[in-house]
Amino acid sequence: MSAPPVYLDAATAAPLHPVARQALLAALDDGWADPARLYAQARRARQLLDAAREAAAATLGVRADELSFTPSGTTAAHSAVLGGLAGRRRAGGTLVHSAIEHSAVLHAAERHVAAGGTATSVPVDRLGRIDPATWSAAVAAPGVALAALIGASHEVGTVQPVTEAAAACAAAGVPLYVDAAQIVGRAPVPGGWSVLTASAHKWGGPPGVGLLVVRKGTRWESPWPADERESGRTPGVVNLPAVVAAAASLRAAAADAAAEAARLAPLVDLVRARVAAEVPDVEVVGDAVDRLPHLVTFSCLYVDGEALLHALDRRGFAVSSGSSCTSSTLRPSHVLEAMGVLSHGNVRVSLHRETTGADVERFLAELPGIVAELRAEAGVVGL
Repeated sequence: MSAPPVYLDAATAAPLHPVARQALLAALDDGWADPARLYAQARRARQLLDAAREAAAATLGVRADELSFTPSGTTAAHSAVLGGLAGRRRAGGTLVHSAIEHSAVLHAAERHVAAGGTATSVPVDRLGRIDPATWSAAVAAPGVALAALIGASHEVGTVQPVTEAAAACAAAGVPLYVDAAQIVGRAPVPGGWSVLTASAHKWGGPPGVGLLVVRKGTRWESPWPADERESGRTPGVVNLPAVVAAAASLRAAAADAAAEAARLAPLVDLVRARVAAEVPDVEVVGDAVDRLPHLVTFSCLYVDGEALLHALDRRGFAVSSGSSCTSSTLRPSHVLEAMGVLSHGNVRVSLHRETTGADVERFLAELPGIVAELRAEAGVVGL
């Protein structure tokens, strides 16, 4: 009998948390009416929405009226960038961002530039981290309206110096937007930011729910056509059952975050050590210490990235990649490119609450042979 499949791609989407499933099913019965109406069913839906907002805000340590639910993490990121720039257009037209922001942020930056604005990309080192001095100089330049810094890399796990970056932004009078998609529900969120986003399916909530937090006093203007819902920050009716499930699972995930980090970090350390020792010509990328507790990325020379993912999938391992030939663009990951590290044969392994030590051991036992087979098929032998 074949072994059960092992899912190791939580950085893309974590398996649905049991709390999310329970809350979703209950809210499907109780939260289908429009919360904006006045009749009994609508008032019940409004109670659920208000409770979800209070719960999510309390988990993040923000005010409920600072938090809005969006149709996705991508929508939240677009809103954060374009809304932050719109609210500060009198201050200038420049967006400062790291070179390794999520594509959603970079696409919003492209839209801003196409409309006549400017964008300044701050480079990172080989570990994937910005230099605080370079960042400070960039945000202190004339005409900067907004700065965007990912809290921790979604591709290599390196944690950014958000507190230092925020201090530099504060000194320059520039609001800081933090993409916290990989942090929320897994680790404490650093302070000092003005705008923050997150995505429910990263912490085990349902897909299709994003969080947008705009702190009081931040100049921010919705980039979307006028809509009275969600304090005017994002248009349309929210998917209330999914929102309720997202808030409930966020509270559950955050409560377990420290224990989960303590459990998963040693497993990631094991992957880093064993892959480096047992697979020839491999580069383990990202910071080995100051990193997310659940994510590790490595690149294998002389191996096609797409072929490696398919081979792992056939053996029951679900992983993802940032390398060329595994995306529609057929380009290397902009994150790995910016770091100056090997991008060929790239594998990202990200663990979750259901991942066991046995799952990791099985992956590590089979990986060297899979890589060797692919290299042999490509005519690369004797490494």
